[in-house]
Amino acid sequence: MNIQVELEETDNKLKGYIHGEIDAHTAPVLREKLEAYQNKDGVNAELDLSDVNYMDSTGLGVFVAFYKSVNAKGGHVKLTGLSSRLKRLFDITGLGDIMDIESVGKGGN
Repeated sequence: MNIQVELEETDNKLKGYIHGEIDAHTAPVLREKLEAYQNKDGVNAELDLSDVNYMDSTGLGVFVAFYKSVNAKGGHVKLTGLSSRLKRLFDITGLGDIMDIESVGKGGN
């Protein structure tokens, strides 16, 4: 499956909508799109993952790198719309305690 990444920036606020699967094949697309914003000062990013039905550790790595870069520049990253499965992936790695994550509680075990 492919990935679609839609990003819109207005007044240092980045809204992102990610659709599809994030794995070793699609993560470079996501990484490349996010890199355009991660070195700007004070970016407030909100990324909607409600249409992401699968993510592996490669996807986690992309979000961690983006999170670290944005935080280092005084910005903030919020992930929204995570299914319970995606939220669990962040939680078991300890990232759920560090990152601003809002789950929707759907998507199975």
